[in-house]
Amino acid sequence: MTARKRFGIGKMLAALFVLLFAGVSVALAQAWDALGHSAEGARLVRMQASPQWHDGRFHNPQPLANDDLWKILVGAFHKSDDATPKQPVPVVLDKRSDFAVPPASGLRVTWLGHATTLVEIGGHALLIDPIWSDRASPVTWAGPKRWYAPPLALADLPPIDAVLISHDHYDHLDRATIVAMKGWTNKFIVPLGVGAHLAGWGIPEERIIELDWWESSKLPGLEIVAVPARHTSGRYLFDRDKTLWAGFAMIAANQRVYYSGDTGMTPQFADIGNRLGPFDLSLMQIGEYDEAWPDWHLNPEQAIQAQQMVKGKLMLPVHHGLLDLAYHSWTEPMDRALAAAEKAGVRMVIPRPGESIEPANAPDAAIAAHWWPSLPARASASGDKMAAQAMDESVKPSAKETQ
Repeated sequence: MTARKRFGIGKMLAALFVLLFAGVSVALAQAWDALGHSAEGARLVRMQASPQWHDGRFHNPQPLANDDLWKILVGAFHKSDDATPKQPVPVVLDKRSDFAVPPASGLRVTWLGHATTLVEIGGHALLIDPIWSDRASPVTWAGPKRWYAPPLALADLPPIDAVLISHDHYDHLDRATIVAMKGWTNKFIVPLGVGAHLAGWGIPEERIIELDWWESSKLPGLEIVAVPARHTSGRYLFDRDKTLWAGFAMIAANQRVYYSGDTGMTPQFADIGNRLGPFDLSLMQIGEYDEAWPDWHLNPEQAIQAQQMVKGKLMLPVHHGLLDLAYHSWTEPMDRALAAAEKAGVRMVIPRPGESIEPANAPDAAIAAHWWPSLPARASASGDKMAAQAMDESVKPSAKETQ
């Protein structure tokens, strides 16, 4: 090989190395920014004054029994073969014109998958925990990937008055979606400390409203109250519980909506119901549970109990149906919730992703159009036979449902 050829190959390899280094650098920079930003100054002082803050972080009134490493490892070997859909999930594709006319009843809710929900109430449009990225992750090439594209394009949303964010986990706070909203005019209503992430991503401080539990913010004719939840927060290894987590109550003149956020079972549900209920609709978390993290997320039966405690009239399950974040099948949360609701006489709707619901038009009985496939029940690693039996009773759709 001549010196000229060796020189040419060397230049080509050097160019490839430079391109690779540049690509890796950009990816690392994006991932670093997605990790979020820490609170400081007046924001940190306010956080430290919260009754939920001590010993350098936020705390729940009840301790969390979570992070059982052995059960996490064992559970991975018992993961359902149907944790991810094997067939396309039926989705209702929305467009901007679908929201041109306000709901006749004054309250309309459109579930867009996982926790992302559009709530139209009191003449306002609220967007909860918006995730439009392909993955719930700080990087675009790894992490839980959504099973279907957003049923509604971000640009096709009706004018949003406020974005509500329950906490800063990646499946609820998505940097790319937030950055896309920088040019909007909406407010961001978030728990204490979460505003540091938003400000770091370019959201003006005047658009950020941070709330402690039981604090509220008002729009004309609408009050939004941050309510307790039993959970945790953090976007990387060393920032756990440095920001607060919460649910929300949305209170208009004639209608009330409750959103649980991510939460485990807590007696504070009764406090919420007594202070702010009854609710015309509850957006209740039902999925991504496991015995390895029993206090991190409600299981479906607990969600039904929580619905009764908050004095909810109609329940719409959320936090399921989009991402693989646990070991159960993707249909199990719906099957178990439906069985428990029917047993308890709780009214419930389970819309397809993208489907809009007006609670005032919902029948009096517990209802759920069985749009998901019937999959075999699988007891948990601990032998949750009662839950499996309840699922077996619910996974077979009635003749009416299959027509």
